[in-house]
Amino acid sequence: MAKQSIFGRIAQLAKANINSLLDQAEDPEKMLDQMVRDYKANITEAEGAVAQTIGNLRMLEDDYNEDVKASQEWGSKALAASRKADEYRAAGNPTDAQKFDNLAKVALQRQISSENEAKASAPNIAAQTDVVEKLKTGLQQMHGKLGELASKRNELIARSKTAEAQTQVHDALKSIDIMDPTSEVSRFEEKIRREEAKVRGQNELAASSLDAQFNSLEDLGEQTEVDARLAALKSGGTPAQPAISPAADAVDEADFDKL
Repeated sequence: MAKQSIFGRIAQLAKANINSLLDQAEDPEKMLDQMVRDYKANITEAEGAVAQTIGNLRMLEDDYNEDVKASQEWGSKALAASRKADEYRAAGNPTDAQKFDNLAKVALQRQISSENEAKASAPNIAAQTDVVEKLKTGLQQMHGKLGELASKRNELIARSKTAEAQTQVHDALKSIDIMDPTSEVSRFEEKIRREEAKVRGQNELAASSLDAQFNSLEDLGEQTEVDARLAALKSGGTPAQPAISPAADAVDEADFDKL
C-alpha cells in the first residue's frame, strides 16, 4: 500500500509536469532538460520516502531484536533462580528454595511476555521488508527510466537539430534557386538583362547616327565636285569628264537638247 501511494503520487506529478511542458513546448531542448530535472526531483522525493520506510523497518527490527534478547536474558535468569532454589532445597532450606522458585516464575513470565511481543512484531516486519524490497526495486526502475529519459533526450535533441539544419539548408537552397523566378539570383539576372538590352539599344542608336554622318559626308563630297566643275566652266577651262554609262549619257544629252 505504501509503495502504491508513494510511486502513484510521484507518477501523477511527473505526468502532470510532462503534460504541462508538452503544452508549452517552446524550446524542445529546454523542455526535455526540464523533464529530466523534474524526473530527478521525483526520484529524490521517492528516495526520501523509501528511506523513511526503511528507517521504520529498522526500528521494528531493533524492537524485535530487543524482545528476543530480553527473552533470552529472562530465560537465563529463570534457569539461574531455579538452580539456586534446588541448591537451597538440597541444603534443607525450603524457605529460600521457595523464594528462588518464585523468582524463577517471575523471570519465566517476563520471558513469555518478551517472546509474545517478538512474535507479534514478526509478521509486521516481514510485511515491511517486502514493501521495502519493492520500493528499492521501484527506485532502481526509476533510475533506469532516468537513464532512458536522458538518452531519449539526447536523441530527440539531435533529431531536432538535424531537422533544423535541414530546414536551414532547404531555405538556403531555395533562396538561390536559379530556376525560381522569385529568387534573388533570378531577380539580379533579370536586372542585368535589362541593362544589357539598354546597352544594345544605345549601340544601335550610335550606329544609326554614325551612318547618317557618313551619308552627309558623301553628299558634301558630291556638291564639292559640282562646285569645282562650275568654277572651271566659268574660267573657260575644260573640266575632267568622269566615266559614265551610255544610258546616263543619253539622258543628259536629251535634257541638254532642250536648252
